[in-house]
Parts: sequence; structure tokens; C-alpha cells
Amino acid sequence: MTTVILVRHGRTKANADGVLAGWSPGVVLDEHGEGQAAAVAQRLSVLTLAAVVASPLDRTMQTADVISAAQAGEVARHTDDRIGECRYGDWTGKPLKELAKEPMWSVVQAHPSAAVFPGPEGEAMAQMQHRAVSAVREWNQALGEDAIYVAVSHGDVIKAILADALGLHLDQFQRISVDPCSVSVIQYTKLRPFVLKTTDNGGDLSSLIPKKGAKRKRRTSDAAVGGGAG
Repeated sequence: MTTVILVRHGRTKANADGVLAGWSPGVVLDEHGEGQAAAVAQRLSVLTLAAVVASPLDRTMQTADVISAAQAGEVARHTDDRIGECRYGDWTGKPLKELAKEPMWSVVQAHPSAAVFPGPEGEAMAQMQHRAVSAVREWNQALGEDAIYVAVSHGDVIKAILADALGLHLDQFQRISVDPCSVSVIQYTKLRPFVLKTTDNGGDLSSLIPKKGAKRKRRTSDAAVGGGAG
């Protein structure tokens, strides 16, 4: 099984001001967001990460830098456009309170699988999900079944990856919430993914450390009937 830890970037001024940053350059963590990044990096420091993969945007790269620096040893760093923010086209840089008045807002809320953002740079939300899930699957294959790695991405992208892992149609992904610098964890097996955490904002992550020695138990693709012992 491969374990991917999905981390949303820390808070930015755009987040605090209710502005849809999208792929706008120069959007970096605010002071609160820097504290969030330091906190999640400390939580992740108990793990030996195979890699830290980040969206190429400033706020995700900044968060990934803090996570990488907190590791006990050197960790492989990668950038992948496919886990970059959804391309919101003409919506980019606009206040959410204004966008909520747009006719397409209701489509994004109720039928995101049909949403295509306006303008030449606009992307379909379904395409965003496809590229992001494909990226995770390919990193799983490249890093191997024993790998634990971090992917630093964005709210809608992480929600789309989680929806796929949960077997939800994209039209249901708005039921998922992903806070800045929260941790969501998926373990991928041959048969199915197991979603271990969603939007986890605190607590010990040492339970993700593989057991050492001969008695190490490899997780199968079978779900534990009755829920298991944890």
C-alpha cells in the first residue's frame, strides 16, 4: 500500500479577504498561514517521507519548503502542475461575494461535474479532478507500495482527490471541507483506497509509521468486517 498525505497550503491574505486566488502569482502565506505551515510540518516530522510533491504555486511551494525543512534527513522534492489549483479563468482574482451572484455559482455548488470556468484559461472541474487523481496514482506507482509521501495542494483539488477515493461522484465533492494546512490521508491498495483521515487539524500522526520487525502486518485490500480493532 502507498500512503499519500494531502496537505492544503497555509492561509494567505486572499483566503482571509475572500478572494479567489487561483493561479495568480505572488500569493504567499500570511503570518497566520506561516504558523499553520510550521505546525503541520512539526506534526509530519515524526514520519520519514519518501517525497514531498507540491503544486507549483507560491503558497504551496512555501508550505512544502517548511514541511521538507522539518524532516530529520533530506527528502526528495518534486513539483507537479497536475496538483495545481483549478484554473478558474475569468473568476480568478475576484471576491467570492461577487462570484456568488454569477449564474454559474449554482452550477459549481450543485453540479460541479458540469462546471467549466469562463474565459480562455478556464478549466472544467471534471478535468481538474482527472489530472489530480492521475498525478496521485502515478506518484504512487513511482514511489512504491511502501512509500509515505506528502502532496501539497489546494482546497478544491484535495476535495476532488478525496471524492474519488471515497467513490463519490464529483457532484458530491462539495460535501467535503478542507481547511488550510489540514491533513487528509489515503492508503492505496490493489483493490481500493482507504481514506484514513480527512481535514485533520491536530493530533499525533505516528500511527502512520509502519511497524518494524518480523511481525509487521501488511494491510490487504480487504475491509475489516465490523470495523476492525484500529
